Amino acid sequence: MMHNLTIAEQIKGLKNREFSSLELTQHYLNRIDDSKLNAFISVTSEQAITQAKMADSILSKGNALSLTGIPYAHKDIFCTKGIKTSAGSKMLDSFISPYDATLTEKLNYQNMVMLGKTNMDEFAMGSSNENSYYGSVKNPWDTKKVPGGSSGGSAAAVASRISPFATGTDTGGSIRQPASLCGITGLKPTYGRISRYGMIAYASSLDQAGPMTRTAEDSAIILNVMAGFDTKDSTSANKSVPDYTQNLSKSMKGLKIGLPKEYFSEGLDKGVEKVVMKAISDYETMGAEVIEVSLPNSIHAIPAYYIVAPCECSSNLSRFDGVRYGFRCDDPRDLNDLYLRSRSEGFGNEVKRRIMIGAYALSAGYYDAYYLKAQKVRKLVSEDFKKVFKEVDVVMGPVSPSAAFDLGSVKDPVSMYLADIYTLSVNLAGLPGMSIPAGFSGNLPVGLQLIGNHWSEELLLNAAHQFQLKTDWHNASPVD
Repeated sequence: MMHNLTIAEQIKGLKNREFSSLELTQHYLNRIDDSKLNAFISVTSEQAITQAKMADSILSKGNALSLTGIPYAHKDIFCTKGIKTSAGSKMLDSFISPYDATLTEKLNYQNMVMLGKTNMDEFAMGSSNENSYYGSVKNPWDTKKVPGGSSGGSAAAVASRISPFATGTDTGGSIRQPASLCGITGLKPTYGRISRYGMIAYASSLDQAGPMTRTAEDSAIILNVMAGFDTKDSTSANKSVPDYTQNLSKSMKGLKIGLPKEYFSEGLDKGVEKVVMKAISDYETMGAEVIEVSLPNSIHAIPAYYIVAPCECSSNLSRFDGVRYGFRCDDPRDLNDLYLRSRSEGFGNEVKRRIMIGAYALSAGYYDAYYLKAQKVRKLVSEDFKKVFKEVDVVMGPVSPSAAFDLGSVKDPVSMYLADIYTLSVNLAGLPGMSIPAGFSGNLPVGLQLIGNHWSEELLLNAAHQFQLKTDWHNASPVD
């Protein structure tokens, strides 16, 4: 079946006229219609059919680009001209973007086919995809479990084969954690590698877009298109983009893998630990060398992150005031009532919680005690990684402390925040990180996390691809 083909295989199939983009697109739209996962907020069927027909015309003329005609799902945090962009929030339920995000433009330039916008935690705040105004996404491996968040809709769509790839964003693990919980490949590139212009901001110094695919090879193909400098984004890195597919076949012989002792302490599920350690031993059989390393300040990453991110979110979300665009309350008595009720009614509980934390930490008398101190801790976390990367090429470990947990089972917000314990440090340091399928704990998938030095996406993709040549976990599917 077409949905079981990787993107690399679909590119060949389109080129060799084995099927058309229209056939491929209609096949996925039919699967989306049959899906019960709540993975999509908007399905753009009419536009997708039009784009597919245009792609077929370009393919027939022989002047197609690498991804022409390939369907994809777009996380509903990226602005799409003329189409609702909600960020999973009631606040933006009626917002039709007047422009495209840079990433959207890049995918459109390739003449790709957008199937729709995927469900997500509101404003990307969450680790379970239970904070969406549009309801929870379900994990395709067990519909009573969470898919992870905030890119849970994207992860569930790729895992259930209703889209060959999806865009995601990662502020504290929101690509890697759902990729792990849904058994797919997810890549968070170095901060600044992909433009953030037109990506609705949560925490501007942490947010980064990335691809969510079945395989590392597919992620490399997609990253070639997604990456690049953008003059419209002041945080975009003015660095040349290599061909990420070029060095996928390099041997793992001599690769130095760092194993942080802090990642294998109390709190890590035994089933997850077993899967991760088996994957590490697979790398050893491929010729890699494993070295124990230490990231002593990683234990401070959660408190530091949950000061820095809420501070930035309270600033970014101040623009949603009921005046310019977005949700507005009915019949406000005065301007103060308009602000108060529009924000109270438009934002969900988790978003309001983080705005309040951030506003408090940034207030007079508390800035030095909280925000400034958190930034100093952030520097220490980054310095830890700098020291480690003098010894090793890549750091490996778990993505999440456990496999997917039950929907509605985690009531305490602080307990939910602990789900990000192994991913947050990567964002604080601006490093690239990946999750690749590494096995199962019970009947649920478990991901292996790969962390690289700045701009080492090529190395991570190479290491991930070599693992996927030796194992078959990335081909495991929860559907036929």
